[in-house]
Amino acid sequence: MNWPHVHLILNHIPVIGVPAGLLLLAWGVIRKSEEVKKASLITLAVAAASALPVYFAGTRAEEIGEHLPGVSEALIDTHSSAAGPALTASLILGALALAGFVFLRRAPVLPKWFVVAVLAMSLAVSGLLVRAANLGGEIRHTEIRSDSQAGAGEDEGEVEKGRGRGRGGRGDERGEH
Repeated sequence: MNWPHVHLILNHIPVIGVPAGLLLLAWGVIRKSEEVKKASLITLAVAAASALPVYFAGTRAEEIGEHLPGVSEALIDTHSSAAGPALTASLILGALALAGFVFLRRAPVLPKWFVVAVLAMSLAVSGLLVRAANLGGEIRHTEIRSDSQAGAGEDEGEVEKGRGRGRGGRGDERGEH
């Protein structure tokens, strides 16, 4: 197992965990359950904190990935640039959720303003994490790249042979080249 493998395994935890915590918190609000809210805060804290090892594994993975054939350093840089703000926001969310959990242990009910703040922050962090993950996926998955990045990272020989998504490589609607 190498750093790209570790990064690929771990990145699912915050990307799935934060939205799951968000949904759990929303369910706790709907059900008016402090226990569900408490569970959501722990879920959010753990999921958000998991972004830290994902980020550090990603920096190590970059050292290996940028030397692989067909990998665009520009796509890696774009992913890395999105990962920094996602990490920062995740850590803030994790600290906020942990503080709420500690407060909830002392108070019977979380203040509404706090719950709204955590819901809003969870939504924003979910968006940042999904964006960073999508940009990471584009590094090796050419099929999900936007048209402006369609040829990025492809071997020149593949494009010339008509197998890339570059000039004429896609063919028309009937599959002809």
